Amino acid sequence: MKVIELNGPSLEALRRAERPEPTAARGQVLLRLRAAALNYLDVAVATGAFPVPQFPLIPVADGAGEVVALGEGVEDLAIGDRVVPHFMPNWQGGAITPFSIAAMRGVNLPGSLAEYVAVPATSMLRLPGHLDFMQGATLPVAATTAWNAVRSAALRPGSVVLLLGTGGVSLFALQFAKASGATVILASSSDEKLERARRLGADHLINYRAAPAWDEEVLRLTGGRGADLVVETVGHATWARSLNAAATGGTLFTVGFVTGTGVSIDLLPIIVKGLRIVGNNTGSVADLAEALRAIEAHRIVPVVDRVFDIHEVDGAYAELAAGGRHFGKIAIALP
Repeated sequence: MKVIELNGPSLEALRRAERPEPTAARGQVLLRLRAAALNYLDVAVATGAFPVPQFPLIPVADGAGEVVALGEGVEDLAIGDRVVPHFMPNWQGGAITPFSIAAMRGVNLPGSLAEYVAVPATSMLRLPGHLDFMQGATLPVAATTAWNAVRSAALRPGSVVLLLGTGGVSLFALQFAKASGATVILASSSDEKLERARRLGADHLINYRAAPAWDEEVLRLTGGRGADLVVETVGHATWARSLNAAATGGTLFTVGFVTGTGVSIDLLPIIVKGLRIVGNNTGSVADLAEALRAIEAHRIVPVVDRVFDIHEVDGAYAELAAGGRHFGKIAIALP
């Protein structure tokens, strides 16, 4: 079968290759992949920022496709089912453990840049009927993360959510938050992206280039209260302002590090405001299943900014690595 291999920690190390077609062992299904979608994790793997045990590897955590063969003992899926495989197949549910995050697609398991992949049937979830493969491929990492962000703050009508940027997690969080009846404040450096976010339902928009003290603007918009949930997808550059923008008793849900992981923390606002700092490493198969039920119930459609052909994988990685240019997710069509 045809695959894309990553042969080293470099964006220049992506190569087309041939590998034997896998077979479905007991408890597995064979998936014919139809689409893949990139996360910053994939760029981190390809640049050496996220360590992997060995090269070459088949990269990209997220994908979608159809079941073409069933291993012995598989009864809950059928040939022809449209499905997405979870990023961490060991993590079926419950709290995070070392075992649950030990196996990761596109890191130490074959990822989605291949014609076929064999995966545990227990890690597969059916696509909502209103989504195509390209939209489905965006779901495992970003939608699960955003769903856990929304759940972490127990959003309800009247809650205030602050989102930074317009990447996949932020836009899924926007859609889930609006489905919960929350008010959403979104910050971006692009007026064009802000307008697109408005059309998705964002209530208040902040251009942080025009308003560098965007945390103060959040406080102004909320009458000094701040945001009940801050989804912190940026890291070093925004951490202090995110703390300031959070409401008393609020939650700072931290998932991103595009500007670096090293931050200086002022403990005083955390203590005085009684903030909850929640780290997140995506979530379980059960979490993704909940997110998919919400997506189906509310007819949520993932935002795919751009689709690259399999022959343009280098360009897809470069687009995401450039940062700040995309709105939503970057996907890759598989023949």
